[in-house]
Amino acid sequence: MRIVSTSGRNNLIFQLKLRESKVHYMSNSQATILVIDDQPGIRRLLTEVLQDEGYQVITAANGYEGIQAAQSAHPNVILMDMKMPGMDGITALKELKRQGQGDQVIMMTAYGELDMVNEAREIGMRDYITKPFDIMSLCQIIHNNLGTTFGDTRQSMIG
Repeated sequence: MRIVSTSGRNNLIFQLKLRESKVHYMSNSQATILVIDDQPGIRRLLTEVLQDEGYQVITAANGYEGIQAAQSAHPNVILMDMKMPGMDGITALKELKRQGQGDQVIMMTAYGELDMVNEAREIGMRDYITKPFDIMSLCQIIHNNLGTTFGDTRQSMIG
């Protein structure tokens, strides 16, 4: 996989050279991670990276889909974007918390959204990472929250 990041004024453009086959879900690990993000490129990239780490990965394109996926899959970690159209991360976090799954949430947020981070902390999110973020740092946060060991040396940026 080749990851190229080009910073723009308010966005990042990602070019992914994916395998010719469709994304495969690996289940080598007991841990399942639910990725909730409205950007398809982020979902694809995180799926590949986390599968390479041995996790089973489920994705959702928005808060509504994410809540449904969490209800059926009972993931060990929920990696969720803070700002999404429709139902934002804060609203989704409140609903996940109401269902007993809010403390599995690691939020992805843009730099400068400290008010939202503080609100998410009060609701009960587990952790957060600021976009754009280093893949290695994200994997380390996930591993720390799951109590697993991180051994990958990837240094790609996503956000």
